[in-house]
Amino acid sequence: MADGADLHALDSDWLRAHPLPQPAEDTDKNGRGRVLAIGGCTMVPGGIRLTAEAALRAGAGKVQVATVASAALPLGVTMPEIAVHAMPEAANGELGVCGPALPDLMARADAVIAGPAMSCREAASRLVADLLDVNAKAELVLDAAALMVLPDHADALRRRTRPAVLTPHVGEIAAMLDVPADEIVADRVAAVRRAADRFGAICVLKGATSLVAAPDAAVLAFAGGGVGLATGGSGDVLAGIAAGLAARGAPPLEATAWAVWLHGEAGRRCAEQMGPLGFLARELLAHVPGLMRAL
Repeated sequence: MADGADLHALDSDWLRAHPLPQPAEDTDKNGRGRVLAIGGCTMVPGGIRLTAEAALRAGAGKVQVATVASAALPLGVTMPEIAVHAMPEAANGELGVCGPALPDLMARADAVIAGPAMSCREAASRLVADLLDVNAKAELVLDAAALMVLPDHADALRRRTRPAVLTPHVGEIAAMLDVPADEIVADRVAAVRRAADRFGAICVLKGATSLVAAPDAAVLAFAGGGVGLATGGSGDVLAGIAAGLAARGAPPLEATAWAVWLHGEAGRRCAEQMGPLGFLARELLAHVPGLMRAL
């Protein structure tokens, strides 16, 4: 990793200097922020639920989920707090052609999170292209499969008026930059800064120390959370928190940094209460509201 002088600590002092927007007491659920989560597949039908609940736990007032048709009804029954849209489903159980439905869905969202619980490159690339083609004001968070196809959409991503939020782990950022993973590990700070600049986006590189970079800005570092966060669904939770905070009105950098801290601190609390290994991604969720209040 690059020299520590390249980093600024993502700690309580930074967070207090960049507070989250707070809704007035008479704000209705639309005013608290609306999130659209797009993703899922038949192999991981519940993954997008983690993202949706994370957005609500982060304070968003309304969440809509667009997912494969066969998972839509079970998801809606399991999570009555959300609205669910059954999207076309391809023969492989991944999202089909969603483009015609996206303009109306995005028009009703303050933040869009796309990619969680998807595994098909073709479906992800088609979805990213369609999202970037819609002239919507919603903040955009890209995660998981959506990250793996970004080299094909870099120019369109840079043209966005507001920077997107990208949430890769080492393997995903290696694909984004088309370099070996070993090169990322050798200098994680340089890699996250390069990704932010290449895509004109806020990029968080997840790991034991998570790094947050914005184009032409200092890199923030958060060392916390513990190895227990390296579990299935954990990244879906992080991305959902970021989307929820962005929908509330937090600028992309602040939404990302707060999401990293909340996710990590939730992991720390789970580790203290249950043990450093074995807690589930969904068990992070209930800690988020209290952590926001505590700070």
